[in-house]
Amino acid sequence: MDPLAAVSEELAEIDGQVADIFRALSNGFQKLEKIKDVNRQSRQLEELTDKMRECKRLIKEFDREVKETERRTDANTHKMLNEKKQSMIKELNSYVALKKQHQSNLENNKRVDLFDGPSEGFGEENVLLASSMTNQQLIDRGNHMMDETDQAIDRAKKVVQDTVDVGTETAAALKAQTEQMSRIVNELDSIHFSIKKASKLVKEIGRQVATDKCIMALLFLIVIGVIAIIIVKLVNPNNKDIRDIPGLAPPAMNRRLLWTPN
Repeated sequence: MDPLAAVSEELAEIDGQVADIFRALSNGFQKLEKIKDVNRQSRQLEELTDKMRECKRLIKEFDREVKETERRTDANTHKMLNEKKQSMIKELNSYVALKKQHQSNLENNKRVDLFDGPSEGFGEENVLLASSMTNQQLIDRGNHMMDETDQAIDRAKKVVQDTVDVGTETAAALKAQTEQMSRIVNELDSIHFSIKKASKLVKEIGRQVATDKCIMALLFLIVIGVIAIIIVKLVNPNNKDIRDIPGLAPPAMNRRLLWTPN
């Protein structure tokens, strides 16, 4: 018999669900290594990330159940449950690290080289144009091109600065949204756990009510039987087929003399 099932059926159920997710993650990462398309790799990583989130939620629920059963289990059982929880966390962290590694490789594959050199046709056209200019025209042309380059550099610096500012604001907003989502997920986990415990309590109360009804019905039948016997004895006191009820039988008429004359 599963030792977790002996402690709690809910713990055994959560352990089975976590084991299923770990098998799915293992198969998913093996499949990811065989995928060459960048877009398919990205979709596969998203699916694996969702499974890891679900696994994290189940581990939190497992921890709550362990704390619930701590008061009615011995020290060895509690130690076994904590070791099981730590084993789950360790295995999940290994998959998280593997996911980060694949995510980094995916970003490197998507990176685009922004510093391409000029095309060959453009260079030949400039050579032909320069051969038909005088020295002064070449100097003026060079100064004009330098001015345009300076302006382009200034515009590029401004774009870079604007991009940095936007990136900073976006990172701050994403951090705030991530923290908010984390709080929402924790609250949803707590609500789910509370609903589960409430359902369990409702079932226990239902079983207690059914037991109480059975006891009341049995007592009612006993009372009815006693009343029926009393009525029969009152109506027909000479009926010997019905035994007297202790405490209700008439007193005995015979008496015993303490002294007999000779």
